[in-house]
Amino acid sequence: MLPLPGAPSSSWAMYRARIRAVLNSGDLRVVIAFWLLGLINNVLYVIILSAALDLVGPDVPKGVVLLADVVPSLIIKACAPYFIHAVPYGIRVVFFATVSTLGMLLVGLTPSHTDGSTISAKMVGVVLASLTSGGGELSFLSLTHFYGHNSLASWSSGTGGAGLIGAGAYALATTVMGLSVQNSLLASAFLPIIMLISFFVILPRDPLRNARHDSEGRRPPPDEEESTDSEDGQPPFSTAERAGLLDHSGTNEFTGDAHVFEAKKSQPWWQEFKKNFSRSQHLFFPFVYIIFIIVFCEGLLGGAVYVNTYAEILDTIPQRDREFSLGATSVSDSAGICIAGFLGMALEVFLCNYQVKHGKDFCTKL
Repeated sequence: MLPLPGAPSSSWAMYRARIRAVLNSGDLRVVIAFWLLGLINNVLYVIILSAALDLVGPDVPKGVVLLADVVPSLIIKACAPYFIHAVPYGIRVVFFATVSTLGMLLVGLTPSHTDGSTISAKMVGVVLASLTSGGGELSFLSLTHFYGHNSLASWSSGTGGAGLIGAGAYALATTVMGLSVQNSLLASAFLPIIMLISFFVILPRDPLRNARHDSEGRRPPPDEEESTDSEDGQPPFSTAERAGLLDHSGTNEFTGDAHVFEAKKSQPWWQEFKKNFSRSQHLFFPFVYIIFIIVFCEGLLGGAVYVNTYAEILDTIPQRDREFSLGATSVSDSAGICIAGFLGMALEVFLCNYQVKHGKDFCTKL
């Protein structure tokens, strides 16, 4: 760690020495590798959601894409921690990269029509990408057990960067570069190659090779210790993650007070729901930039909750249960997003019909 500015031990020479030590050590490779792993494992998820309107058309709720992108991930996160420890990490990474590429190729090669058969084929590709994304997240989170807090922070940063880079790259490709939706999706199908390079080339393998893989250290914890609650009794699926559910549903009208909801937990949740629901029915915000600021704050909150939840596991869970706990806890965010997807499918249609009845038909012109 670098010394705090103004501290007695801080100086430019000290900073240079510390930075040089990091650059010359394996920690930098760990940071880069896990950042890229977090980025690539989540960027396809972001690209698929960015292309939701183009994949299903304006007449189908975009929550359908969200559910196809989340439900398979939820299922594998709920089941895989109990058996995936038997599969070496290298085999997992190759499998995830291959299947995610096949899924994106299927989505990209399917005709751009929005009839029932083509939408079904696209959703099959989305499901394949979702399965590998879910398996990748629980595997790489478990892998941070062998590399420490720097790997966890880098992974979390990479997943956050996936939102910005994925959505930005898709918008750039389809607007500035003039690529079609299909060609943009086909280009993204080759991104998992970076995952292979990150794991097999950049990431130092010694911590993984030297780790003891005896059955006692890698099996799921016994029944009485199966819960991954922290020592203070708080479940890994925290209140802040629940507060962010509606943000993931695609109905951005509900993100208005997500940060206030977390900051003032004493206020009944139904009052916040009523307030946000009322705002969604009217043009409450005069400028879209206000929405951007609010969503940005919600993203800061979600990122802080994400990384601190897993940091708490690294710090408090016994070593023999830690690898399992890191992977099993990943089911919490997928469960929340899945619930949000179901809510979003109903709310999107209801809110659009409500606005049309009141002379605001812009939701039908997307």
